[in-house]
Amino acid sequence: MPAFQAIFTKPIVQTLIPAVLLAVLATGVVQQSGLLAAAPADAALYEPRMVVIQPRQFSYRADGEYLRGSYVIDAPMVTVTETQPLTIMKYQVSIGDYDACVADNVCKPPEGITTVQPNLPVTGVSYDNAQAYAAWLSMKTGSFWTLPSDRQLAFAAGTSFPDDALGLDPDSNNPAIRWLADYRREAAERSKRDPAPRILGSFGENEYGLADFGGNVWEWTDTCHRRVQLKEDGSVNRIEPTCGVYVTVGNHRSPMTSFVRDPKGGGCAVGTPPDNLGFRLVKSTRWYAPLLNRLRDKGIQL
Repeated sequence: MPAFQAIFTKPIVQTLIPAVLLAVLATGVVQQSGLLAAAPADAALYEPRMVVIQPRQFSYRADGEYLRGSYVIDAPMVTVTETQPLTIMKYQVSIGDYDACVADNVCKPPEGITTVQPNLPVTGVSYDNAQAYAAWLSMKTGSFWTLPSDRQLAFAAGTSFPDDALGLDPDSNNPAIRWLADYRREAAERSKRDPAPRILGSFGENEYGLADFGGNVWEWTDTCHRRVQLKEDGSVNRIEPTCGVYVTVGNHRSPMTSFVRDPKGGGCAVGTPPDNLGFRLVKSTRWYAPLLNRLRDKGIQL
């Protein structure tokens, strides 16, 4: 038997051949359907400045409200390993960038902006507004843009990411101690308030080149707020996600209702409300990202 025929009789090769043929066929069908269309000719005009966060292992304080019995305790520190790089906007979305979406009648005008400077971060925007902008930017660039998750933002923010722990004894059953710790934290957070947005770059960069994180603009994520009920031994009893309330991150985490644009008017689910609500987006570098765009255009979210 010729050598090349012997290769094709091996079981692993016989298994791979149908899979490869199916992948080629599927790619052909997708291309013929136009689901992997080329990027728009003027895509470069809308591409924001980005930074790429390289894979690493990192630790951060888990999101959510943790309870042991009826007592709130500090969320645990978690250590995770990111194996893929993350492409994220260097700066928060600016008023100038967002106004282009408003001009296209896709985004709603921001709320409460009195100083219209293109190089200020856009504020007065809800989770729903940020999602609309992500879809618009995806259409303009041919790339697939989304809000980051809480974990992705912790990955990109590095040492700038807040630790919301109060330093409480998890075995303490004294609610007065918790109340006093909450009071001290909220007093410290309010003393740092500086609500007037500043031009992009005013708060500097972190060790990965991410700009302005942890300034006075809290950033929307697509992570649903959750309540985690623990057993007496510390293991998880149940997790109760509240989608409709999403985690925002700045100097501290603030879960906010999705339609809220002005946090000072209410809508903060836990703790001190943010000074301002804004956002930045992450860019998918997966080969099938244009397909995700087309599916989103058709109302299909994956």
